[in-house]
This record gives sequence, C-alpha cells and structure tokens, in this order.
Amino acid sequence: MSVLLTPRLRLEPLDDVHFDGLYRLNRDPVVMRYITGRPDTLVDTRSMIERVKARWAEFGYSWWAFIRREDGDLIGSGCIQHLNRDPAGPLETGWRLRQDVWGQGYASEAARHMVGWAFDSLKPDLICAVCQPPNTASAAVMERLGMTYTGLGRWYDMECKRYDVTAAQWAESPARERYSAEA
Repeated sequence: MSVLLTPRLRLEPLDDVHFDGLYRLNRDPVVMRYITGRPDTLVDTRSMIERVKARWAEFGYSWWAFIRREDGDLIGSGCIQHLNRDPAGPLETGWRLRQDVWGQGYASEAARHMVGWAFDSLKPDLICAVCQPPNTASAAVMERLGMTYTGLGRWYDMECKRYDVTAAQWAESPARERYSAEA
C-alpha cells in the first residue's frame, strides 16, 4: 500500500487507526451534502473503512487519509477507485475535506499526488472525476488538475458532471509539473 507525501500532507491508506478523524469528517452534513446528501453514522464510517481495506487488498489502491504533516491531524480523505465502484469502469479520483481547511489548496495538492501516482503506477489511459453541478469548488479542483468537462451523467445515484484527463493531457499539464516538482 502506498503512502504519498506532498509538501504539507501525508496520504495514508485508510485503516482502522483513522476512524475517529474520518468519522469527524464524514458526520459533517455540509461536507457530505454533495457526496451522500447526509452525514455518516458510526456504522457508515466503519463500513467505509472495511470496504476501503478490502479494495486496497484487492486492487492496490483505494482511499487515503489526508494527514497534515505539521500536526498529524486528519483533515480529509481522497481516492483512486473505479467510477461508480464498477471494476469495469475507468479510474476516478475524488476527495473531501473538513470545512476548516477549505480554500487552502489542500484538495488540489492531494489530488495532484493521487492522480500523479495513479498515472505513474497504474498506467491508465485516463482518470476521471465527478461532482454534482452545484459543487463548483470540486469542479475548480478538477480543472486545476487539467481535466476537461465531458458532460452530465448519473453516477452514485446522483446527476453529476464528469471531468477527464488522459495520460497524454496529464503529461503536458501544469498540475503534473507541480506534482513532479513536489514529489
């Protein structure tokens, strides 16, 4: 399992040790409004960790905890997984962060490293990301990754905008250059 280091974060594969921080994140209804539409229960968060551990074992990738290096605090989580949790689907990246760290560049920093790691390690043709249309903050992160809007679709039982970046686009992306410089 891969631990990723960014200038300010340590991305650790989600595990039982992250339960308290992840539950704090996932129980916030504002954080979860565009993800599930409701805050997680204790059972939801425990189930997520069990699913994630199984995916790390099966695929070698899944969800990471975003641990702030300066204080060891879990401030978010993010993934490389299959779109709609369908192994036949393309690889997808996604993230969520605590409200108190919004607007500080952590999502872009973590996303660059997850996408860079995936292109370097897994060699996919493309990586996508999806968000509900009102989630303009996530759409902005997708655009900073060099992703291109490809249209609306239904994923995770929600109407979502989809963004893609191909391996060739990533190779030319300023986000990749920043990832390489930071790695």
